[in-house]
Amino acid sequence: MYKSGEEIKKGDRVLFHGEPGQIEFVVEELSGDPAMDWYVNEFGGGVMVREPQAFGLCFLSEPDGAEDLEFVSRE
Repeated sequence: MYKSGEEIKKGDRVLFHGEPGQIEFVVEELSGDPAMDWYVNEFGGGVMVREPQAFGLCFLSEPDGAEDLEFVSRE
């Protein structure tokens, strides 16, 4: 969940540390996809944020506590 209360979903447009970005994927449980399951096994799940200006890709294992992740819009 974003701090504003919306559920985080793939494709969401966001601000990350004040820069525009997008949610690449959300992973919460094992799916059978080895690439996604790695994040569950290592971190217990989370979200990948794509923010091309400053960070590139950034995985957040605790997005609920991410003060600098703000929901902007959903497709």
